[in-house]
Amino acid sequence: MFTKIAREKSAPYWEGSFTHPFVAGLQEGTLSDEAFRYYLIQDGYYLDHFSKLHRLIAEQVEDEEVKEMLLTGADHLKEGEMSIREDFFTELGITDEAVASTDIAPTAYHYVSHMYRQLIDGTPNSAVAGLLPCAWLYQEIGTELIKTGSPHQLYQRWIETYSGEESKEEVAHKCALLNRLYEESDKEEQEKMIEAFYVSAQMEYLFWEMAYTHQKWPEGEKDAISNY
Repeated sequence: MFTKIAREKSAPYWEGSFTHPFVAGLQEGTLSDEAFRYYLIQDGYYLDHFSKLHRLIAEQVEDEEVKEMLLTGADHLKEGEMSIREDFFTELGITDEAVASTDIAPTAYHYVSHMYRQLIDGTPNSAVAGLLPCAWLYQEIGTELIKTGSPHQLYQRWIETYSGEESKEEVAHKCALLNRLYEESDKEEQEKMIEAFYVSAQMEYLFWEMAYTHQKWPEGEKDAISNY
């Protein structure tokens, strides 16, 4: 079964997400506003491309049930997560100028690039597999954190976004579809599906680290003299 194999392979990163200081800070209410703001800006870039990827992959898949899932997912992103993020931006005073002046961090860039790569080097099935960790991991984190909640009202609303029954049902449907696609694929494609999921799971863990440390691109040697 795809979901069992993929989860077992990515366990260090998957389980590590639950104890990462960023996630722990969300629950405890101790995460700095600066870290959350940085996360939101980077996540805005990610979600914009994540929505586009749903539609691009839908154009490549032949399975009508998978195509419907992808297009519905793109609509739900616009109506749900992306809309909620806009509210957070407003409440935290994150302006268009602030977004424009913030460079996209390496992890956010690489994560999105990894998913686009599936459209070229992968297959439609591996592209769908690469999308799954985001929804699945967030749903599990939301379900776990809601048990105690957060004293910080913004962080509590973030948790509530992923802890509802609707989110759980959507993830279960996506997992079932991936399991079916995996069974219908040959060995080579199955390996690509597992790898796409695995790298995305790694990137999910690194996304928390990126936001927590305010990850930036290295500046290189400023005093170097170019010969070109």
